Amino acid sequence: MRAVVIGASAGGVQALSQVLPSLPVDFPLPVLVVVHIPPRRDNALVDLFAGKCRIPVKEAEDKEPLEPGTIYFAPPDYHLLVEAGGTLALSSDEPVNHSRPAIDVLFESAADAFGTGLAGIVLTGANSDGAEGLRAICAAGGQAIVQDPASAEVATMPRAALAACPNSQTVRVENIRQALEAMIAR
Repeated sequence: MRAVVIGASAGGVQALSQVLPSLPVDFPLPVLVVVHIPPRRDNALVDLFAGKCRIPVKEAEDKEPLEPGTIYFAPPDYHLLVEAGGTLALSSDEPVNHSRPAIDVLFESAADAFGTGLAGIVLTGANSDGAEGLRAICAAGGQAIVQDPASAEVATMPRAALAACPNSQTVRVENIRQALEAMIAR
């Protein structure tokens, strides 16, 4: 495993609050997160999670190399991508699924960059963003975790992800860290 990507929308802050702070201080991988946030807002997510998490939390920067054990949030109004060498890239290309940042953009670029070394996680949300990206991760041989729609504040996004990638592990949000650690141990 080389990296973890996470996508969330409606209800995502609450779901991420159960996943990210539970990661141990020695978590070995970079974690890239896209949450649908309004374009003209400061990224309050970084401050919110920096105070709760045991590993560093930051806003992703263009051309930044990925560091293990760091959580990167996509900045408002920019797509977050991973380039072939594992460097981050930001893009102001058109919204995808009515969103910028879009989960599919991150997931598809990370699948290209990391292939079998990638774990993708789709959490709660009210549209289908993340479904095609998770399909790309599965097609590249990566691992997929989808929040159990029954435990999601809004089940639309997890249901779409499961339809696109039916072999995903379906996990209640409070058990995602354990599922991720089991994947890394394999």
